[in-house]
Amino acid sequence: MIEEIEKYIEIQNNIDEILKNSPFKMSYIIEKSGIKKPTFFKKLKEKRFTPEELLVISKTIEVKQWRNETKEEILESLKKSEEDIRNGRVYSYEEVKERSKKRLENYRNENPI
Repeated sequence: MIEEIEKYIEIQNNIDEILKNSPFKMSYIIEKSGIKKPTFFKKLKEKRFTPEELLVISKTIEVKQWRNETKEEILESLKKSEEDIRNGRVYSYEEVKERSKKRLENYRNENPI
């Protein structure tokens, strides 16, 4: 538990650098945080975000957390893929392209900038 608290303190103390190095614009982060702009900058200056606010900010700037798969997990995934191909469980390029367009459109509608 000590390690988690130390990590929280480190994040709180370095939040300005973390946000500066984020690929997202500050206006987007502020909007997603739900904190009013002047309040956000005051909290940023004083490094006084609540744990809940830091969680929302973290989820905004770390959209997807990647996990490291083991060699065995990767090989198992490849075997399943080969089995799908043999059994005809595949999609044409056009189907994949159309699905991707729809997913992107839905994402943009749900997350306007």
